[in-house]
Amino acid sequence: MAEHFKQDSVTAVAVRIDAEHPHGVVFDPHQPQLRVTDLGAVRGDGVFETMYALQGHVRKVDAHLQRLRRSSTITEIGIPPEESWRAAVELGLEEFRVRGQLPEHLSIRLTATRGVDGEPASDDPQFAGTYWALFTQVSETMLENRAKPISVTLLDRGYDAGAAERAPWLLLSAKTLSYAVNMSALRWAKNHGFDDVIFTTSDGQILEAPTSTVLVLKKEADGPRLITPVLETGILPGTSQGAIFAAAEEAGWKLGYGPLTPEDLYDADHVWLCSSIRLATPVARIGDHELAVDEGYTAQLISFLEQDKPVNHPV
Repeated sequence: MAEHFKQDSVTAVAVRIDAEHPHGVVFDPHQPQLRVTDLGAVRGDGVFETMYALQGHVRKVDAHLQRLRRSSTITEIGIPPEESWRAAVELGLEEFRVRGQLPEHLSIRLTATRGVDGEPASDDPQFAGTYWALFTQVSETMLENRAKPISVTLLDRGYDAGAAERAPWLLLSAKTLSYAVNMSALRWAKNHGFDDVIFTTSDGQILEAPTSTVLVLKKEADGPRLITPVLETGILPGTSQGAIFAAAEEAGWKLGYGPLTPEDLYDADHVWLCSSIRLATPVARIGDHELAVDEGYTAQLISFLEQDKPVNHPV
């Protein structure tokens, strides 16, 4: 454990992974750590995952690590083995416990960059970049706004539904550090009176939100059906959506994958944006279209997440 920063003022914990510390080493997140020549800072050349821990239990660990590995493969960034990330997560949680300050709600962000151009940190490709886990308490604002209905606007993402397959170099389905467009879209939405965004392709298919997955519910004669956009358009495989689907299927709900259009959202009985930290946020308005909100269904989706079922995406 690191003793070089004040134990009574820990608001965040960070753990670095490298060749010398394959199981992680705690460092002070409030002090400079990243080299200004690191490609993660210079070019956004890196990948990440954000996990949620409730009372020290980290949800969907396998799904997040699988998606991190998937993103690293797409971007060709070597990352430490799974056991290193797991050990780093446990080390960070233990640091909080030892200090008697383990928050009930934690966000755990795993980050991997390509490192410094021309200067690999190690001859081992699994440790040639820069890697860390950052643990921060989920804000009270985030917790208070969970499950509160929101308004969203549809924004064109600037490519058609076939771009991911036609142009794999665009890295559309990798969770990279390059979030400037996503944050710009959110600012645009807020400046125009909306809470969030749902991206569409230029040819009219529904994609995802800047930081969450779209989930649609249709009430049918033989029970509810949950539908999410198709992954072939280049969206991220949603870990929360996957966990909800796994539990919903076990509960007898029907499942489906798009393609979805804006009209499908307008005609849906209910729509949510789902993510690890926000959980399931009901959408009450899309542009000028009002949607019904059902607290019971929202609570059901959140209870599905609490079951933390293994995620099994169709790709």
